[in-house]
Amino acid sequence: MANKAFRHKLFKNQVVRFVFSAGMGFLVDIFAFYLFYHNFFEQPTYNVFSYTFDNYTLSLAISFFLGVMVNFLITRYAVFTESVSSPAKQFTRFVLVAILGFFANLGLLDVFIRSFGLYPPVARVSAALSLFFASFFIHKFFSFSLSLRHHAAGAGSKTSS
Repeated sequence: MANKAFRHKLFKNQVVRFVFSAGMGFLVDIFAFYLFYHNFFEQPTYNVFSYTFDNYTLSLAISFFLGVMVNFLITRYAVFTESVSSPAKQFTRFVLVAILGFFANLGLLDVFIRSFGLYPPVARVSAALSLFFASFFIHKFFSFSLSLRHHAAGAGSKTSS
């Protein structure tokens, strides 16, 4: 009985729910990255619209998008449920943050692979974990328009934006 109460209290915590949401998106992202890197993009580079991309860059682009979709849906419906912003506004903001996150991930991935010689799937995990905490606060305050004031006061009312 105490275990059930603990789990209930644990899942009422917004940070725990965000970790779950981000974790599910992360698992989709990492699994897809590994699958694309090892099974679909087997050549070292590809030419797309006159640009040359490394296989890990293309793998990241697809896997990151899939992870973002999963993360948004869980975050919207299980984490920041008190947001009164429209779903379209939330999604637009979430995607804008994700685009910035994509380039941050790509930059870290490139550094980890080229400078430190990490195996690309390990570098992908390292890059994603490096950006996790920034992601929580950016999505909370920007994507879902929830202020510190609202939560510091413990108010049950909804925030608008």
